[in-house]
Amino acid sequence: MNPDAPAGAASSFQDVFERPVFIVSTPRSGSTLLFETLAQAPGLYSIWGESHGLIEGIPAFLPAMRQWASNRLTTEDATGPAVEQLAANFYRALRDREGRPASGRVRMLEKTPKNSLRVGFFDAIWPDAEFIYLYRDVRQTLSSMIEAWRSGGFRTYPMLPGWSGLPWSLVLVPGWQQLNGRPLHEIVAHQWATTTNLLLDDLELLPATRVHAIDYAALIARPQATASALAGSAGLEWDRELSQNLPFSRATVSRPQDDKWRLIEPVIQSVLPIVQQADDRARAFAQGRRAAPAD
Repeated sequence: MNPDAPAGAASSFQDVFERPVFIVSTPRSGSTLLFETLAQAPGLYSIWGESHGLIEGIPAFLPAMRQWASNRLTTEDATGPAVEQLAANFYRALRDREGRPASGRVRMLEKTPKNSLRVGFFDAIWPDAEFIYLYRDVRQTLSSMIEAWRSGGFRTYPMLPGWSGLPWSLVLVPGWQQLNGRPLHEIVAHQWATTTNLLLDDLELLPATRVHAIDYAALIARPQATASALAGSAGLEWDRELSQNLPFSRATVSRPQDDKWRLIEPVIQSVLPIVQQADDRARAFAQGRRAAPAD
């Protein structure tokens, strides 16, 4: 028994989480906007931001302590005192939509792009967890990822050993070493494809009832209907009326536009063969698990 565990816990912080909800997607897919929207559901708690420091503040989960392999964590990593520390870190940081701290058993909403490589890890910690897969048009996503790299505002590992060129940004994927020296658009395309394939590998192992999918375009086109349907599929209540035009998310770099990717269309077109197989797979998966109204 953990004497510091909150009221209502059977034996630990880990035990007071009930059906936590994880939004998972490739970086720059609109997950911050979805997170900020869904966090308005009553009875849902979050840390009101991303958990990079919260997770990687635990040495066992820090890439530097894992030979800089990647951000990937699997079932094998979900053991030992580090897991209880992670649950405690989350619990203590949780707030509901009104800013009130967690008390007793809670449903948590979590969104950090690196978690797209950690589905098996979180499933092992919380076997009742639910996952929301967010898909966004790959051309738009690649364009936004390139923009993020160039902006300098998303540098996750600026001192990555052996890496040359722009400081490493966004999720650290397995096999990143083979991307050293390639043009940025190729790095980003492989980053997207690797993340997508590993994420879908993990999601496909879970019961279909615990995996929901949403298309970013549907959220933008019909925010109220989409958010309401998604909340319902995850067993959440929904009592907010959203405006037709959602506010920009905290992670916005430049004004969103559906065709912004066309500003670098030749570059995007040149890397589509790299992402084609993963994108076909992602589209099919999202369509099969769609939780939002059909387009």
